[in-house]
Amino acid sequence: MTDASSHVHLINNLLKNIKSSTRAEYIQPCPGGLSIATNNVPAPSDLTLIERYIKSIDGINNDEVLTPRLPQSKSYLKITRIPYIQPNGNRLTSEDIINFIASADIFETISLASKPRVIKASPKLDMAIIWIDIWDSQNGAKAKLLINHSFNYR
Repeated sequence: MTDASSHVHLINNLLKNIKSSTRAEYIQPCPGGLSIATNNVPAPSDLTLIERYIKSIDGINNDEVLTPRLPQSKSYLKITRIPYIQPNGNRLTSEDIINFIASADIFETISLASKPRVIKASPKLDMAIIWIDIWDSQNGAKAKLLINHSFNYR
């Protein structure tokens, strides 16, 4: 039995033990992690069980194992009217935006799909344009919650 197929077999035994109808069909590496194909949409309890199993494999760094998620679409959003030069005199960075998104209530259900991009709006203006990519549903439900909504930055 190959390594991947033995993991599929063990995951399926665990799923069977909790009386889940979900079964893993195959596991393959993909950019940023693993892709596990299943016969139906896994329940949250199935995803938790799979996460625990992945973390139990020898040689896996538990800190690098992210919470399993179902396939999602990306939405791209533009944030305007943010000062490019911060009160401390430094330029606005992607890390500043990541920290802000992590702490702002309006973004509490938002997960970034990539690092935000900060662009100075104009050479003469002290304003930035921030482009963010978020994980979203296919119909853009999370993006719709943010579009045309205001928030205070600092």
